[in-house]
Amino acid sequence: MRYVLLLLLWLPLASACGDSHEHNHAHHHHASELHDHDRCTMCGMAITRYPGPKGQIFMKGSDEPAKFCSTRDMMIFALQPENRRQIEAIFVHDMAATDWESPADTAFISAEDAKFVYHTSKKAVMGPAVAPFSDENAATTFIDEWGGKLYSLDQITIDLLEKP
Repeated sequence: MRYVLLLLLWLPLASACGDSHEHNHAHHHHASELHDHDRCTMCGMAITRYPGPKGQIFMKGSDEPAKFCSTRDMMIFALQPENRRQIEAIFVHDMAATDWESPADTAFISAEDAKFVYHTSKKAVMGPAVAPFSDENAATTFIDEWGGKLYSLDQITIDLLEKP
């Protein structure tokens, strides 16, 4: 009986200490509108003045996202160990649903749901583009036209991004 009582006391504690609360909290975030005055967290450039996909990261303890002028810069920021553990949600432009030259605020998707094309000849503001797509067929069509290779979010590493 004592073991059953201990188990009953332990279960609520175990579930409270798990990551399910953090994971659910991430779903409460939504990509923010980009404004002309917004500056890139990595380089300080005006985000909306340049072509290519942009990104946003919500960090623990902040209701406002860090915004990035390129998804490559955003990925480099996100992959830093001191930042990685603080991330609650990442949003990227869905290049299957928006224009490369002027991506729309309504076209942000969760990076977890995206397929990424890298090593493409299509350039973004900071050089090599990491092009996100909600649809793998759209990503393949992009690769047919601009080259590159398809990656999932967990396949993107600092080493990959540092290779030209």
